[in-house]
Amino acid sequence: MKHIYKKGQDPSRPTLLLLHGTGGDEQDLLPLAERIDPNASVLSVRGNVLENGMPRFFRRLAEGVFDEEDLVFRTKELNEFLDEAAAQYGFDRRSLVAVGYSNGANIAGSLLFHYQDALQAAILHHPMVPRRGIQLPELGGTSIFIGAGTNDPICPPEESRELGGLLEKAGASVELHWENFGHQLTLQEVEAAAKWYRALPL
Repeated sequence: MKHIYKKGQDPSRPTLLLLHGTGGDEQDLLPLAERIDPNASVLSVRGNVLENGMPRFFRRLAEGVFDEEDLVFRTKELNEFLDEAAAQYGFDRRSLVAVGYSNGANIAGSLLFHYQDALQAAILHHPMVPRRGIQLPELGGTSIFIGAGTNDPICPPEESRELGGLLEKAGASVELHWENFGHQLTLQEVEAAAKWYRALPL
């Protein structure tokens, strides 16, 4: 997978896994990493799927309707890539914190839904429920920040609450943060995520 890896100044910090939204690339969320943990290593990945020329992490059938078969395949592909990247760059595979926006948050959520210990923690900006009707792995000890919009037309508030509930039921610690700017990722939301991250016992 196309990606950028930047080795951090403090090897004891987690590696930040950056996952862009539809139409973005591996450069998009680098400024967020600086705000969240400037001393951490960064692995920023570009999605392998194109939708009308725009990179994504998995296919969809329509707005808000995921291609579940492709989602499962692409989630496995990303999880295996993370194993390979950890071996290649020498970071701790068990110490990954995902930072995803929109489509990137959805693939990060899918990692949590399908693979135990895939992520130590996750910052999910405007995610949806990746899949319904499946048994989640045990997520005790996993911390998750969900940035949601009270008036998000793509990801309704009920979706954010449902996702938080499913993750908590699997044992995760979840903080749900609300903004009122639709599907937009605001500086205020990024700062709230950074403050949450700094309080984690990493």
